[in-house]
Amino acid sequence: MKIIHLSDLHIGKQLNGYSLKENQQKILRQAVDVIRKEQPDVILLCGDIYDKAVPSGEAFAVFNQFLNDLNSLERQIPVLIIAGNHDSPQRLSFASGFLEKHHIYMSVLPPQKPEERLKKIVVEDEFGPVNFYLLPFMKPGYVRGLFEKEGAKDIPGTYEEAVRAVLARETVNPKERNVILSHQFYTSKSGEPETCGSEQVSLSVGGVDKIDVSVLDEFDYAALGHLHKAQQSGRREARYCGTLLKYSVSEEKHKKSITLVTMEEKGKPVIMKEIPVTGIQDVRREKGSLEEILSRVTENNRHDFVSVTITDNQEPYHFREKLQETFDFLLEIKVDNERTRKRLEETACQAPLSTPFEAFCSFYETVCRQPLTEEEEKEIKKVLAKAEEEQI
Repeated sequence: MKIIHLSDLHIGKQLNGYSLKENQQKILRQAVDVIRKEQPDVILLCGDIYDKAVPSGEAFAVFNQFLNDLNSLERQIPVLIIAGNHDSPQRLSFASGFLEKHHIYMSVLPPQKPEERLKKIVVEDEFGPVNFYLLPFMKPGYVRGLFEKEGAKDIPGTYEEAVRAVLARETVNPKERNVILSHQFYTSKSGEPETCGSEQVSLSVGGVDKIDVSVLDEFDYAALGHLHKAQQSGRREARYCGTLLKYSVSEEKHKKSITLVTMEEKGKPVIMKEIPVTGIQDVRREKGSLEEILSRVTENNRHDFVSVTITDNQEPYHFREKLQETFDFLLEIKVDNERTRKRLEETACQAPLSTPFEAFCSFYETVCRQPLTEEEEKEIKKVLAKAEEEQI
């Protein structure tokens, strides 16, 4: 079975006030071209379809065109979609009943009632069924009511407990091939996956949203969304496909691609292939003296989204105006020289800001003259997670 794994389209996103509409339209057309060529059996969209909970009419139109282009292919391919943390469940699920008639299946919330389970879509190939489980983005508060209704002894308090509890309600057949779509922050004992500036605001304070990827071990492939760099989390079969476009300067070095997954019979290794894609413009940094930066400008790269850092010790005459005249999409201008570095050194002695969890641990140890126990740390993280949800 051939699977196209996409995520984090962030349709409607702007880059420092600049519209990315044309870039997103181009990248989605490339995706359709890849799908037409590869002829996959199913397409996965793993959350953050839109960049905002209330997308603009323009953003709706861009996604609608993408779905229409997929529907116009000679062979109708099932499209499975889950909500991400940027999506509004109500808006994303609009007309979902109608869309299912066109083989477009959405899951925007985890189970809310005792009789509900994760949406499961079964797609057949020559080796038998592949079971796709759709797990949209969720916080512990999304499912506490469910487990209270069921009279559970342990009500989920953390993100990991919530995901484990929801998956424990499912009956996953170990003799068949199983795939899960999920939009969360998964880590492993081998370390955390690489994050970047464009997604940091989505990650919870104190790391309370971290989930050990071992919760997904019973699935042959975990199609993950949330992080913008294509990478695995723990085992190679738990994969973030990354974004199709660069959404911040911190993604400058990313190689954007479409992930093509091939699954053969149960027990055989999953095959993964990255198919490169490019937008209209690049997103990159320029650093050096004003003269050096201007000397590297070409007719092609002057149209990129550019972050500039000048290193001249003597401030060049009208350097801001010259840079604004040179680059069509100037994101920011920074100055890094002896004067600015000295200013940073003078403020370096100030205590860095701590996360709420770190601040409480420090306070507790100062007052009680002993650190928190492992169990106490767990309880504090639950309290912080609940407080953060209520604040949002």
